[in-house]
Amino acid sequence: MTIRGVNIRIENLTHRYTSKSPITFDRVNIEAQRGESLVIIGRSGCGKSTLLHIVAGLLHPTSGMVCLDDAQVQAPSSRWVMMFQAPHLFPWMTVERNVGIGLHFAHWPKKEMRKRVAEAISLVNLEDYAKNNVQDLSGGQQQRVALARSLVMEPELLLLDEPFSALDAFTRTALQKDVRSITKQLGINLVMVTHDIDEAVLMADRALVMAGAPGKIVHDLRVDLADPRERDDPAVQATRSHLMQIFHDASHLTSRNSASTEVDGGAAPESGLVSII
Repeated sequence: MTIRGVNIRIENLTHRYTSKSPITFDRVNIEAQRGESLVIIGRSGCGKSTLLHIVAGLLHPTSGMVCLDDAQVQAPSSRWVMMFQAPHLFPWMTVERNVGIGLHFAHWPKKEMRKRVAEAISLVNLEDYAKNNVQDLSGGQQQRVALARSLVMEPELLLLDEPFSALDAFTRTALQKDVRSITKQLGINLVMVTHDIDEAVLMADRALVMAGAPGKIVHDLRVDLADPRERDDPAVQATRSHLMQIFHDASHLTSRNSASTEVDGGAAPESGLVSII
């Protein structure tokens, strides 16, 4: 397999929406190698989705930088794509037309476009639905269309903002396994945010715990599990329990630090990783 992902470097990234707003997250530092899958897990309000939007070039940081292969991210690019919680498809169009919409606007030749669209649809196992209108598909199938639309541009990085949160448990589990398998097959990077411990264990090479207000990356756990990963595998269950304890401890630690800062009037603790396992 050819690794065609990117080296990701996030340096001292800080964000606040306005000069009078509270800091969303503070001095975040993350590095990832080509083809690596990162899952950022945290409670609502810790800033994880805002962080992902900055990596995608959809928002600008207050300070710090995001670099992909040493090129600073300042705007969206076809080199990376983002999937959201809703698939945002064109309901009156077929699966094929939805998947190929980016290539159409990029003025690809029709023959090459048809070939690329067919390959992307095959990756997500929707060959039998290629001619169907997406409004006739289930929620899980629509997310597969959105995934194929993302992959058809041959990105180096796939960004996921909790895209499976509205799906039923069976469909969610199937997509989690398939997305990890596809990114590994293609050799591209994955960066995902979630509040689901199981999702992090099933999809991550590394799980980053984000906690506090302002948010900080407080733990970096390497998830060394064989693929494919099954929820009832004892090794998966052990890793889940370990990550759950880390998440619980981090949440309580940041809560105590925030309370101490408010009482003492001292400065917030320096951002950084508590530990790397």
